[in-house]
Amino acid sequence: MSDTLPNPLDERYPGYDVLDKRLTPSWNDATRRVIDARLAVPREARFLNALEWRTLSALCDRVMPQPTYRPPVPLAAYVDQRLLSDTRPGFRDAALPPQRETWKNGLAVFEAEAMARHDQSFHALTPSGQEALMIEAGAGRLGHAGWSAEQMQLFFNGHVLTDILGAYYAHPTAWSEIGFGGPASPRGYVRMQNDRRDPWEAIEATPETVEKTRKENRNVR
Repeated sequence: MSDTLPNPLDERYPGYDVLDKRLTPSWNDATRRVIDARLAVPREARFLNALEWRTLSALCDRVMPQPTYRPPVPLAAYVDQRLLSDTRPGFRDAALPPQRETWKNGLAVFEAEAMARHDQSFHALTPSGQEALMIEAGAGRLGHAGWSAEQMQLFFNGHVLTDILGAYYAHPTAWSEIGFGGPASPRGYVRMQNDRRDPWEAIEATPETVEKTRKENRNVR
């Protein structure tokens, strides 16, 4: 794949950019404020320390690899922002401490195990080395220094995967990739039947219609 252009066969909604809806009836002021705040999140650590940030960034790269032909969604920054604001989902497993402590403990385990097994920091391991430790964590086989394998499994499946994936699909770049128009306010959606689309919804391409769809999607507002 080119480093500057997407592979046409990988584009489901070519030419579509959800941010083109910003000043249209598709979005209201509340939606614009929320999206502007998401786009303004600094791409740097503000809660985690430098080593924790590098470990988190490596986890983000493995959980959600991103193409090189566009700016990446700042996944680590989004998770760090959540920890900085201490925004919680409203529930947690009783086997885990509050999310800030859980994230710090879990990141420390990945780092400690990488050093113990490979004499390298987690972020310095090869992708396959990182993935091997992640697989063990998800399977309940990775614990270290008072942080049990059960806790690590809960952390990985309930925080690493869900928080990172949730961060990705909260970003307009991901919305454009999946043809999502953002919150349906105030315009809403009218044609709710299968295989029907409103004029302000993105058009999905087939391998034979990529360029034609690209031109049409550039007019979707």
